[in-house]
Amino acid sequence: MHEAIDEIARGLPFPLLGLDSDNGSEFINMHLFRYCTEQGITFTRSRPYRKNDNCYVEQKNWPVVRQQVGYARYDTASELEALRELYRVLRLYVNFFQPQMKLISKTRRGATVTKRFDQARTPHQRAVESPHVTEAAKAALRRTYLHLNPAQLKRDLARCQARLLQLSVNKPANGKEVKPPPGPRLGGISKAEVFEDIFGDATGDCFEDILT
Repeated sequence: MHEAIDEIARGLPFPLLGLDSDNGSEFINMHLFRYCTEQGITFTRSRPYRKNDNCYVEQKNWPVVRQQVGYARYDTASELEALRELYRVLRLYVNFFQPQMKLISKTRRGATVTKRFDQARTPHQRAVESPHVTEAAKAALRRTYLHLNPAQLKRDLARCQARLLQLSVNKPANGKEVKPPPGPRLGGISKAEVFEDIFGDATGDCFEDILT
């Protein structure tokens, strides 16, 4: 956990001042609390069973996690390394080339709710425009952006997903039962077909073409 937080902190264009986690034991323990205390990081947690306390993170669970890596259980060293490689590519693709809108106001008039959003911008653009980011960090972001090719990132992302799919399909069963995701049951559909349906929306490619 400490190594992952250090890696995240090095990649941020601003200082890491705080962590706000859910109530999982991987976060709520003395090791992480001691680490945050030593590093001067404010450590807080959300209330139990209140997902809206972490709403800004929870809303990214589908486009940044499930849509990219699916619902399979990844528990081997090779799968972990494949995930790391995938997220190294995905981080650049999302932060530099995926514009997002932010809610700026919400008003209710009777049964009608009106939401207003700001202009869609990428996280990179928001960081460059922020007064809380140093000029040196902004210059580093601009240099990184100029060396990126969104088409190549997309191809690299599809390659990483294909590799993760291969590892998951070829992995021997370990006897552990994994509950299926919410929704209608997928009777008669193979594991590979489920992955292809999930990943196909994100990549726009057929996995048979990628794997061959």
